Parts: sequence; C-alpha cells; structure tokens
Amino acid sequence: MCKGLATLPATCLKSAKDIKHKISFLLQKPEPQAADQKQTKEKTVAAAVAVKRVPTAAEVEKWKESFSHVMSSEMGRTVFASFLKSEFSEENMDFWVACEDYKKTASSKLQIRAKQIYQQYVEADAPNEVNLDAVTREETRQNVENACQSCFNEAQKMIFTLMEKDSYRRFLNSKLIQDLGQTQTTAAQEKKEKKNCDCAENRQALTGGA
Repeated sequence: MCKGLATLPATCLKSAKDIKHKISFLLQKPEPQAADQKQTKEKTVAAAVAVKRVPTAAEVEKWKESFSHVMSSEMGRTVFASFLKSEFSEENMDFWVACEDYKKTASSKLQIRAKQIYQQYVEADAPNEVNLDAVTREETRQNVENACQSCFNEAQKMIFTLMEKDSYRRFLNSKLIQDLGQTQTTAAQEKKEKKNCDCAENRQALTGGA
C-alpha cells in the first residue's frame, strides 16, 4: 500500500472500498437499452393481441395497403394501438376513439363530455396531451364552449394524419406486424402440409385396400 493511503484512518479506507465496490457493481450491471425495452414491450402486446384473436393473413395485408384500412377495422385499431403502446404514444389512438364515441353522445351530454375530452387530451399539460398546433388547440377550446358533435373534427383529423405519416410507417416495419405476418405464413404452411399428409394417407389407404 502506498504511504499516502497508509496514513489514512481505517474508517476512511473502508468507506473508499465501499464506494469503489458500489461503482464497480453499477458499471457491471447492464442498463436496459431503449430498443430492448421497446422490443420487449412489443412482444408483450403482440402476445396480448394473439390471445384475443390472431388476425387473418387477408387482414394483415389490408393493413399494409393503407392506414385507412387499419383504422376502419376494429382488429386493426387494436393491433395498431398495441404498437402505439410500445412507442408510448397510445394517447393518439385513445383520443381518436374518444372523438368517434363523442359523435354518438346524446345532445344533453355533449357539453360535459366535450369538456372531459378537452381536459384529458387537448389542453396544454393535459394528462394525455396529444400533439396539436396552437391554432387547432385554440379552435378546439372555443368549440368546446359551445359543444356540438363536430367540435373535435379538426383536432381528430390532425391526429389521424400524424399517426398516418409518422407511427404507421414505423408500424409497417415493426416486429409486431412482421410477427403477425410470419404467424400467418407458418399457419398456412402447416395447413398445407397437413392437407398433403391427409391426401397421402388417403391414397395409401385406398391402395392398400385394393
């Protein structure tokens, strides 16, 4: 031990060793990477979707054609919402769905529901604030003061476009959609192989019977 360290009190040396040990532990402990967290969450939500119902190959192909096909399908919205959760942007789908439901709200309840949606998603620093420009946000605020069934139309349209131009493009290249496509391909191959096997067994049975 060097002379400088030797002159230090034992308690200081012990503290230094403890600190060194903690630093070494922290350096050795791998921090979860953002990409790994995202991939893990995508697998989790993909599993959740699969438990409910695996979309057909035709559905998956439709979703790849256009974002409108995704949003016009209940299953498509469910799968896309799962992807948004993996990106921590599920508020966009939640807001869009809330707007759709709002249009079906009874006239007597429009004012109350409009304020709830505005406070939840639109106003600055809302709990689930969506990304709107200042002009649309202010226009929506004014609309809510005299609530009607169309008061969220512009805001909803903007969020739809945002999801289409941004999240949807990543959705098409995501592991989630790739896994769904692979699941359908595997299922189709297994079905084909089973059919061929059954046909072969039938022919063998017929030949043996002859």
